[in-house]
Amino acid sequence: MFINSLAPCLFVLQLAMNSCAFSSKTCSQYLEKAREENYDIIVVPGVPFENGQWSYTMKGRVFWSKYLYDNGIAKNIMYSGGAVYTPYVEAVIMALYAEKLGIKKENIYTEDLAEHSTENIYYGYRKARKLGFERIALATDPFQAKMLKRYTRKMVSPDAGLIPMVTDSLNAIQSAMTDPEIDYHKAFVSDFISLTERENFLERFKGTRGQDIDTSAYR
Repeated sequence: MFINSLAPCLFVLQLAMNSCAFSSKTCSQYLEKAREENYDIIVVPGVPFENGQWSYTMKGRVFWSKYLYDNGIAKNIMYSGGAVYTPYVEAVIMALYAEKLGIKKENIYTEDLAEHSTENIYYGYRKARKLGFERIALATDPFQAKMLKRYTRKMVSPDAGLIPMVTDSLNAIQSAMTDPEIDYHKAFVSDFISLTERENFLERFKGTRGQDIDTSAYR
């Protein structure tokens, strides 16, 4: 009886979760559009690195960037993210994995100011433009891509592209490769202080909404 009473609630919860991410069909449509663009560089948001291992989310984003690079959709990659919740610079960790996976070092860039998703695309885009890149896109998982779409187009640039992961394409490249080992100590920050100790909840919430952006960065 109790399980049956929960069923409608679980169904509604699942619908709500699905609505927060792009559908497989939508992701495929974005990918086909991206094939026609041939971006100069893609910005890939960071993920905290914990316990000496990359998470499922980080692995997915790095492998997705490799797929886009290998298929000529992106010529270069900008990994974005500082040492936010752990003493490891997220962008550097992802760059180390990317190089081990076969992406040329000269095509890998890092941005380490970002501490929130909105900052990943804002600072990543700004730094890419400062470096001279013109055709720039955000490449990440379907959930984050949908959450950042409006912010990216409104606050970063209406010309910024969007390339959410396509599961079938991602699975194909992951199944053909093993997890690489990296020297993660290269990304270690000795004087690290977690964001949760530096900012209270309201401050972090403002950051998440992109309301505490340093607009002078990368000018």
